[in-house]
Amino acid sequence: MPAYRYEAADAAGKLARGIIDADSPRHARSLLRTRGLTPLDLGPVNEAVAGSGVRIGGRLRTADLSLATRQLASLLSARLPIEQALNAVVEQADKQVLRERFAAVRSEVVGGQTLAQALGKYPRDFPEVYRALVAAGEQSGDLALVMNRLADYIESRSALAQRITLAFIYPAIVTVVATLVIIALLTYVVPQVVGVFEQTRQTLPTLTVLLIAASDFVRQWGLWLLALLIGALTAFRLALRAPTFRLNWHKRVLTMPIVGRLSRGLNTSRFASTLGILTSSGVPLIRALEAGARTLSNEALKNNVADAISRVREGAPLSRALKAGGQFPPMMIHMIASGEATGELPEMLERTAATLSQETERRALTLTSLLEPALILVMGAVVLLIVLAVLLPIIEINQLVR
Repeated sequence: MPAYRYEAADAAGKLARGIIDADSPRHARSLLRTRGLTPLDLGPVNEAVAGSGVRIGGRLRTADLSLATRQLASLLSARLPIEQALNAVVEQADKQVLRERFAAVRSEVVGGQTLAQALGKYPRDFPEVYRALVAAGEQSGDLALVMNRLADYIESRSALAQRITLAFIYPAIVTVVATLVIIALLTYVVPQVVGVFEQTRQTLPTLTVLLIAASDFVRQWGLWLLALLIGALTAFRLALRAPTFRLNWHKRVLTMPIVGRLSRGLNTSRFASTLGILTSSGVPLIRALEAGARTLSNEALKNNVADAISRVREGAPLSRALKAGGQFPPMMIHMIASGEATGELPEMLERTAATLSQETERRALTLTSLLEPALILVMGAVVLLIVLAVLLPIIEINQLVR
């Protein structure tokens, strides 16, 4: 039975929004009227925007998808039919976008589609890894187990990124505050103090002269520098759309001392985790590699995987195929080779993902623990120089008075 998204008014004139199951739009309006609601707007929840795959009502967040997946896994574990499980997820959803998306999926399933096929109509909300695992669960007949593993995968994948992001929030705030304080001193405090020194007509210390020059430069050219910086960042983002430039930049990122290690660690841990859960669920290796490549944000690593896929198709072992590109860490290559030799590739991939995640998180936390005092020291040093530049002429005046 199709699902329809509606907006209606009750007898008091209050607006109500929601989803209703009906055989047709006419039936849906009739059901709304029986509830004492006057339909104002009505449309199918699975309506696409210009057929582009972009859905009305926004996009599912990772946290919402993880919660819905966990609920669906619990319901399926209780031996509920897939239609009833989807219906329960829709009824329990707090957010409208979540209700609409799973109501649309339920409509497709009721219409005869498999769950994986229904999810495939919403590629932006349900990535290929998600759909591949669901398809593998349907084929193996143990969809509940696969959905539980899928929920674990989504949670662990987002948890690492969140921990690293949170670790860098404090240094970022300190940097922004320090920059604003220094700009305020140079543009507001220093000019007022300089006006007093000009009236005394004394010879100013070198440090004070440099501070005055810096203040004049910031006041005269500060806005131009800001516009130039914004323009450069915009041009850089536009240049990244060119495949050649993006590939060269991503290769350079991987060679950077600190950023490169973090980027490589995040990407490879995500890739290994995806590959491990797909292969352990019975997804063919080639398809697992193709799905894993889509989780990579670095083009150099993507090219490495694309080359590895070609080599695996020709019969090469996965470890040798990935090693040929030279982009993945040696530890990961050795673990994969060990898994291939012992027949425990999925287990070794998941162990590799856990190791890489821990190592990346440890490096990020170490970096931020060093950045925090360094930023405070730099800010203190700059403020100290400004204060000294202001105080030195005052001290000289006091000495002359004595």
